[in-house]
Amino acid sequence: MEQSALKKAIELLGLGDVVGMPTETVYGLAAKIDLPDAINKIFTTKQRPDFDPLIVHVANTEQAKMCAAKWNELAQTLAQNFWPGPLTIVVPKAKTIDSKITSGLESVGLRCPNHPLALELINACGPLAAPSANRFGKTSPTTKQHVLDEFNSQVFTLDGGACQVGIESTVVGVFDDHLEVYRPGMITPSMLKAACNVEVVVKESPVAPGALKHHYMPDIPMYLSHGEIPAPLQNKKTNTITLADDPSIAARELYQRMREACTPGTEAIILIKKPNQQGEGWDAVWNRVSKAISILSSHD
Repeated sequence: MEQSALKKAIELLGLGDVVGMPTETVYGLAAKIDLPDAINKIFTTKQRPDFDPLIVHVANTEQAKMCAAKWNELAQTLAQNFWPGPLTIVVPKAKTIDSKITSGLESVGLRCPNHPLALELINACGPLAAPSANRFGKTSPTTKQHVLDEFNSQVFTLDGGACQVGIESTVVGVFDDHLEVYRPGMITPSMLKAACNVEVVVKESPVAPGALKHHYMPDIPMYLSHGEIPAPLQNKKTNTITLADDPSIAARELYQRMREACTPGTEAIILIKKPNQQGEGWDAVWNRVSKAISILSSHD
């Protein structure tokens, strides 16, 4: 990455603009957390509803503590074991955190991304709010080109290469004696339990972004199949996706494959789920797929 591009991104963020930022999960639409107009621009650019909170990206635990009203031993253990990395830690928010960022909630999601460009940007600008750099509810971007395509090249975007994880972070709420997983990711409940030795509860919560029934959806309807083409689709032009048998590779390629399947004239995408593609390691992949698919009704 040319230093001139990084310098331009830093300047734009300082002026209250949004910037496409690479991370190891997906590309984010970043803005400085201390500029309310910039935070508003995230929501208007993405066409994102106010009730969906943003994750704040930090460069280290010291920045995280400045964003938190409470940072307990469990939060510190999680950060030591999984940061930088694809884990969002939800803790009580500091008074200085704009309620627009948290959608009025008294908690804030914090993450230290495992990407050198993201860390350089955050070190230069301070903590950045950065949801995925796509229109609300649509497929998340995993390359710079995806971001440019999404916003018609109107958002300046740093090129950090293809995302290595490929789906959004695990979101975990931190309490004094247990953890709550609000959104599955490639850091699994078993991994969290092994690191912290406390009860780990899996539950949905409005604290986590992407909690709606429909999310991550491609521009063409996508359907899940266990091998057969659904009867209503048999006379339509379709593209088929079959994911790798390794869940880490499947996660990395999922959104790319979904975008590639949206070819001109295609009426539907069929994603095949194989019998061996199950277990805790797959939960995050199928969580994203379950929200991205369209439901076949009896009269489709």
